[in-house]
Amino acid sequence: MRSLVLLDAPSNLGLRPPAPGTVPGVYKLAGALRDQGLLARLGAREGGVVVPPRYDRGTWQEGDGVFHAAAIAAYTTTLADRIERHLRAGEFPVVLGGDCSIQLGAALAMRRIGRYGLAAIDGSADFRHPGNEAVNGPVGAAAGGELALSTGRGQRDLCDLEGLAPYLKDEDVRLFGLRDGDADLAELRAAGIAAATVSEIRESGAGPVARAALDGLHPPVTAGFWVHLDADVLDPGVMPAVDSPDAGGLVPDELGELLAVLVRSPRCVGLNVTVYDPDLDPDGRAGALLADLVAGAFA
Repeated sequence: MRSLVLLDAPSNLGLRPPAPGTVPGVYKLAGALRDQGLLARLGAREGGVVVPPRYDRGTWQEGDGVFHAAAIAAYTTTLADRIERHLRAGEFPVVLGGDCSIQLGAALAMRRIGRYGLAAIDGSADFRHPGNEAVNGPVGAAAGGELALSTGRGQRDLCDLEGLAPYLKDEDVRLFGLRDGDADLAELRAAGIAAATVSEIRESGAGPVARAALDGLHPPVTAGFWVHLDADVLDPGVMPAVDSPDAGGLVPDELGELLAVLVRSPRCVGLNVTVYDPDLDPDGRAGALLADLVAGAFA
């Protein structure tokens, strides 16, 4: 039986302000899921909080690269220290974000230890980098490019911390739940990054798609893999409380089956949950659903 530890990483540094003078509400994700009894439901040990720097973009302007870059780099290192400690102790961290930039902490922690993979369940690839600005627009929010940064694409002060770039090899990444017609699909597949769209998952079944994707994420190729869950993989009909609610997402049963296959693999070493924003969920239904899916995956 694996020993789970619940760790909060409530950073919102990687998202744009939802409106002038406001900050992204994803920093409340951890508290909202804990209010759903997630600690007890997982039977997890308390891991505490990795406190992020203050949200302040200062004088940043479009064209200046990733905003909050120095703060994200510092937070990534601090979060990686904590995750690495749990991994080396044989514990399974369940990390509650935050925005998707917290995944950099897990990627760096694993890179320090050895070669690991990533199974990312996300409605978008988060693959924005300077080489594809013509398609995706200028680099700015780290949460829109954490996969690019993890695979060594982008600003050196974020993608080459401690001289360990890339944290993840392209061939060790599996993506699930991209919207059909995602602009990055061609580039991803050309790079050797496997990606399953919503329609492909629906056609073959979530369980079979997940099990097939695990091939190559086991020894001797990698020492294991991490699961990154972005709530926007769900259709906005059931998960409207995200910064980019795009139609055509997975339904809860599909996500539940996909997530269960991945986290129950004996080679899965950790999970992070991101992007759910309680400020956009006044009745708490979306948060309750997300907590149910996470708890159910381990049941």
